Amino acid sequence: MPARLATDSLVYPRGSGYPHAAVENRLILGDNLAVMSALLAEYAGQIDLIYADPPFFTNRHFPARVGRGEDSRKPQDWQLAEGYPDTWPNIDSYLDMLYPRLELMHRLLSPTGTLYLHLDWHADAYARVLLDEIFGPGRFLNEIIWVYHGPSPIRRAFNRKHDTILVFTKGADYTFNVEAVRQPYDPNTVKTFASSNKAGFGKVPDLERGKVPEDWWYFPVVARLHRERTGYPTQKPQSLLERVILASSNPGDLVADFFCGSGTLPLVASRLGRRFIASDVTWRAVHTTHSRLVESNSSPFSQEYVVGHPWQMNAWPHQLVQDHNTITLNSAPDLPELDYWEVDPAWDGQVFRSVAQAINPRRQAQVPRSIELPENITGKRLCVRLVGIDGRLYQTEKTAS
Repeated sequence: MPARLATDSLVYPRGSGYPHAAVENRLILGDNLAVMSALLAEYAGQIDLIYADPPFFTNRHFPARVGRGEDSRKPQDWQLAEGYPDTWPNIDSYLDMLYPRLELMHRLLSPTGTLYLHLDWHADAYARVLLDEIFGPGRFLNEIIWVYHGPSPIRRAFNRKHDTILVFTKGADYTFNVEAVRQPYDPNTVKTFASSNKAGFGKVPDLERGKVPEDWWYFPVVARLHRERTGYPTQKPQSLLERVILASSNPGDLVADFFCGSGTLPLVASRLGRRFIASDVTWRAVHTTHSRLVESNSSPFSQEYVVGHPWQMNAWPHQLVQDHNTITLNSAPDLPELDYWEVDPAWDGQVFRSVAQAINPRRQAQVPRSIELPENITGKRLCVRLVGIDGRLYQTEKTAS
């Protein structure tokens, strides 16, 4: 029997669209095997693009950075917490995890849909064989190499500084927006064509139009992108996902990431006018995605969970202060360190409707202690939810004043 999904909350970043806007985007907590099985009845053959960034078979454990205002050059001082494990008894157990998930992704893809599977040297060769079996070898589109720079401890081999992204299409008629991903020619190329009419062996490109990117891409890793860093391990840069989304989907299309991690795909998808489904098995991934979507003023989304997946809500022991449309947390000395908190001004006791949020800025030490409710949004029963950096969820209610 397929797993069941339950809706915990509807999130309207900064109140946009509340309460009448259709909520088409979904963020789901739970094992993606159960999540995708539950979605099949509604979404089989309906998803236009799936990006999958699963564990890489590295046999490492990845912690997350949760401190605020830390010096990124002093890792010995970082505050760390549980991130996610990528450990397996052997390659067979890893592939036993991967295969049924790829098969479900194939079933969920639309007839013109595309899958991007992001791995590295640990398991990409094995995954290519699985994809050939599931999609058929004729549906292979590209092997994209993402190259990047960074330090490496390797001293007895060339530094391993690339990931592999395997691209397969559901059918022969697939979406590929070549004009959306063109990029400028290198200045040296432009200079060469300007100096000689024999350059290019008689072929003169449209230099103003730009070129189609090759199947190797250079984008800096997130460690070098200070404005994007969330502290979540193995976070991917927005520019990488932007190229994927622009190339293989259209505005209004439905895109998905069932290993969403820090939430880069739904973040970029919302900005580019796509609908999204995102899921992850860990609460830290889901809450990191939640806070990024709110901070970026995403389109509204639901937050759901697989029924039976751990989801514990704790009582909030401190008081709230309301002054007209301003909600303030009590400044008690034992106030937990928060990641974010949000307000439902008209709590119905069932589905939490978040219309105002306070997010912990990554470079500051403390989440704002006051929230301004959007104008003309009122209710009789106030509910506040809070998420600590340790992952604990808190809730408190009061009669609105």
